[in-house]
Amino acid sequence: MKAMLALMWLLHWLPLPLLGRFGELVGSILFLLLRSRRHIALTNLRLCMPELTEGQRVVLARQHFQAYSRSVWERGILWWASEARLRRLIKVEPGPVPVAQMTERPTILLCPHFVCLDVAGVAIAMETSASSMYVQQKNAAFDKVLRQGRSRFQPVRLFTRQDGIKPILRALKEKLPYFMLPDMDFGEKDAEFVPFFGIQAATLTATARIAATTGAQVMPVIATFLPNYQGWRVKFYPVWDNYPGPDMVAATRRMNAFIEDEVRVAPAEYFWTHKRFKTRPQGEASLYQRPAP
Repeated sequence: MKAMLALMWLLHWLPLPLLGRFGELVGSILFLLLRSRRHIALTNLRLCMPELTEGQRVVLARQHFQAYSRSVWERGILWWASEARLRRLIKVEPGPVPVAQMTERPTILLCPHFVCLDVAGVAIAMETSASSMYVQQKNAAFDKVLRQGRSRFQPVRLFTRQDGIKPILRALKEKLPYFMLPDMDFGEKDAEFVPFFGIQAATLTATARIAATTGAQVMPVIATFLPNYQGWRVKFYPVWDNYPGPDMVAATRRMNAFIEDEVRVAPAEYFWTHKRFKTRPQGEASLYQRPAP
């Protein structure tokens, strides 16, 4: 891992078009080598996009591996490049970062798992403090670099799932915007089975519940690649009206529907290699079983 971090540091000096193409080349190789991850991605695409042909899904899965690999290598720019370079490469829409709006009252920044999600964090960190949940990395060196990279501008509070919900509520009470990434399968705890692309998916209801408890507004933000290796787009969406309402499950379905719409805009950039449908309702078989050879 230290060797990879050293290589990331060296490569971050490259022009973005060269680094982006390098990342895509690595992704193409990983698509061929990582059979289990390729199976997960293709299974997800078969479930979520049955209107595509199998050939189209294979192309999309390969593009996802390329996009994901590219985003990993480009994190070197996020972690070590100058602020001036980052400001040239990050296009905020509608722009600028709505600091006043997100700090005048408790704010949940809904950030679905697109491969460039770290770019959204950097765009905000250059302007104001925020807080977020993060997964502690097994490799200590990588974990240290990750934490430093996410907090090298304004102070950032990073929580782990083991910290529980209280630090999040305290941060929101202090009007510190909270990055929320609720679209992964963490099991049945604190989750409901809610349709995602028409498939019952164990979905955390935390966005709706925290908004109801704190009175926080929900402002989606999504980062994607700009065309032709020009950088990244960070788009802030209007605050959701009348959210969450009285029904936490309906509010969670509303969140999933929003994510579905955005995935269709940039389908290769959504995190398809995650077992989004791993947890099944009682009695249902796994959707990720590989056919016998």
